[in-house]
Amino acid sequence: MHISIPKERRPFEYRVGLPPAGVNLFSKHDHIVYVESGAGEGAGFTDEEYTKSGANIVYSKEEIYGRADLVLKFARPMREEMELMRDRAAVAGFLHMAAARQDKIDLLQAKQITAIAYEQVEENDGHKPILAPLSKIGGQLSVQVAARLMQNDHGGRGILLGGVAGVPPAEVVVIGAGVVGTTAADTFTRIGAHVTLLDIDLRKLQNVQDRMLYPIVTMLATPYNVKRACTYADVLIGAVLVPGARAPNVVTREMVRSMKPRSLILDMSIDQGGCVETSRPTNHGSPTFVEEGVTHYCVPNMSGVLGRTASHALFIGAYPYLETIAVEGIQRSIEKIPAIEKGINTLFGEPLHLSRLGGIEGSAA
Repeated sequence: MHISIPKERRPFEYRVGLPPAGVNLFSKHDHIVYVESGAGEGAGFTDEEYTKSGANIVYSKEEIYGRADLVLKFARPMREEMELMRDRAAVAGFLHMAAARQDKIDLLQAKQITAIAYEQVEENDGHKPILAPLSKIGGQLSVQVAARLMQNDHGGRGILLGGVAGVPPAEVVVIGAGVVGTTAADTFTRIGAHVTLLDIDLRKLQNVQDRMLYPIVTMLATPYNVKRACTYADVLIGAVLVPGARAPNVVTREMVRSMKPRSLILDMSIDQGGCVETSRPTNHGSPTFVEEGVTHYCVPNMSGVLGRTASHALFIGAYPYLETIAVEGIQRSIEKIPAIEKGINTLFGEPLHLSRLGGIEGSAA
């Protein structure tokens, strides 16, 4: 099998689809691995390290995509990258196709591409082993971002998240008790913020309360409770995920309008379309905008600026599946391992686990 590791081309993207340790994994099984020159620079991996691990360095995007049976990326490929892929090739990465433009879906079908979405790979117990490490990074990073954006010099309310003696801490509202939401809630509580966590699943809320080291308020995510929580939030974290589908708008414009002036929204569902009605994608160069008097931070590749940590985390989560693919090949791996099969958005161009609002209708993962 010919495996390609291209350079990520989206702005402020420092992650890479496979570190040198992963190249070594495929090389020892006699696969040919191509790495585009400079692909690992943002994560601190040199071309020399890749070469020592068994990779062949190539110097053009045309070659890196044109040679590949399997393309390993981190972020969703742009259209120009998809156009360079060979017909009936495969691509794996955090694809978030539910929020992709329809013309990209059409291109996948026309070129009969097999698309493996890491964020949808799921074990029988519901655990998402590749997504989980990146979700933990996002949850922790949300606290760093919120702390900075709450400062007056960044347009914030001038509130220290943890407060000080005699001064109350920030009110943080987290919507969604998945890995991102619970990690964010836990980290915010550890620095002293007052946290309210909402979810539609009472069992998740009970589990959070049982294992949280510091006090936390939990509520069912009914429209009434979400609306009420928005009125007192200094920081609102949107962490809603519907696997394989576009995130629902659980926070309406009216709710945003009810929030305190200069409060902060971090919509961490933005790579799936966003869970706040007023959200729109931003980037690390211009990460925020103000809508209804509230600062919005909506960066899809939030961990893109933590290139080394995120690239290692991806490989750690994906290793068992990549090893199976290295030994068995793509098709047999899909057939043998249900977790991988659940991550298939298109199989030789045919939609499989891809559920889109206003797009292709498939079986929801």
